[in-house]
Amino acid sequence: MSDEVKAPEFPPPKYPTATPHSELRQFFTYAHLPANLQEISKPFGDMAEWILNSLPYNSQRDEALNLLLKAKDCAVRAKLHKNG
Repeated sequence: MSDEVKAPEFPPPKYPTATPHSELRQFFTYAHLPANLQEISKPFGDMAEWILNSLPYNSQRDEALNLLLKAKDCAVRAKLHKNG
């Protein structure tokens, strides 16, 4: 059995402007990470896909993705943090 974390299947985008070419999407990929960091990054990637597929394109959607990206980066650093 593989420890690889699988990405969920998403329905087609609700809004035509939710294209697979969003600049921010690239920062939510996690397949290249080791398994211990995939488990941290995956929920953020899943939420980013939900935002891209469910909300119309506008500045608030981009802000939601930017804040989610910041939270993901903090969570990964928290996992890597060396106490002391």
